[in-house]
Amino acid sequence: MSRFWSATARALQPYVPGEQPKLPNLVKLNTNENPYGPSPQVLEAVRGASDDTLRLYPDPESTRLRDAIAAHFGTIAPAQVFVGNGSDEVLAHAFLALLKHERPILFPDISYSFYPVYCKLYDIAYQTVPLDADFAIRLADYAKPNGGIIFPNPNAPTGRALPLADIAQLLEIHPDSVVVIDEAYVDFGAASAVSLVNRYPNLLVVQTFSKSRSLAGLRVGFAIGHAELIDGLQRVKNSFNSYPLDRLAQAGALAAIADHEWFETTRQAVITSRARLTRDLESLGFAVLPSCANFVFARHPARDAGELAQALRERGIIVRHFRQPRIEQFLRITVGTDGQCDTLISVLREILA
Repeated sequence: MSRFWSATARALQPYVPGEQPKLPNLVKLNTNENPYGPSPQVLEAVRGASDDTLRLYPDPESTRLRDAIAAHFGTIAPAQVFVGNGSDEVLAHAFLALLKHERPILFPDISYSFYPVYCKLYDIAYQTVPLDADFAIRLADYAKPNGGIIFPNPNAPTGRALPLADIAQLLEIHPDSVVVIDEAYVDFGAASAVSLVNRYPNLLVVQTFSKSRSLAGLRVGFAIGHAELIDGLQRVKNSFNSYPLDRLAQAGALAAIADHEWFETTRQAVITSRARLTRDLESLGFAVLPSCANFVFARHPARDAGELAQALRERGIIVRHFRQPRIEQFLRITVGTDGQCDTLISVLREILA
């Protein structure tokens, strides 16, 4: 440790992102990136924005993009939309603006591992709530005093989703707590809670352009909620980075949300491939959790997950293995193209044999 670090920096245990190896002929199924590229309209828009105007600051409020997101959902006003550098930055602002209270916040024991990092960074008390034996969220377990609730839907890394009726019930049980639904993977099979925003002033929904719109490299995320919640996010954002989205990111995101046909075609391709991959894994003896995301969570009853991950790596296939209690025998496998999935299954068949 550096002697120049602050006490806060010394105490942090940073989030560890998925590996980005630079190996030739790699089948990369470890970071839930979309196997299909962004819309050609996005590439054209980014090229068009790469001009002399890059010498100027971008629109600090991302006005056109917020208008487009509001129009996309139909029942949402631009004042109910907040944008940031990927959903991670949006979530970070939500932790500081909306979830830092005297009582601890609640989130699942198996969930996005950035949540406890944010809590440590911002000195936020928290309690983890165990998923049930089937790795699902039980509403009854959240019936306790809290300073807020956050969880991904679908959950990560399990892929399981909570129905909207359960989310509505949770919001009614805790009308004085902010409930943040992290919907990074919602477009691959779950129902978005955006439809509940106008009924519940304590609901904030966070989404990203990284997954279903193939823009992980541009870093665009957004939140939708009542204007009061959005104002809180804006206060933090304007005290931290008043120009969060650059010109290229705004142009690319605008084009992505406009090309609905590309969005539908590619997300449906992932959904179809996920079902096929699940069947193929089950045929090899894997137990696979029901997934509404662009990944599956699977374990083999007779083979150690860490050893399987290493054996795959030696053969040029990267998957995610979490050395964490309860899930250390699971592999999280991103849904790739059918060709990538076929390669995975073929190699697994060789390893298991």
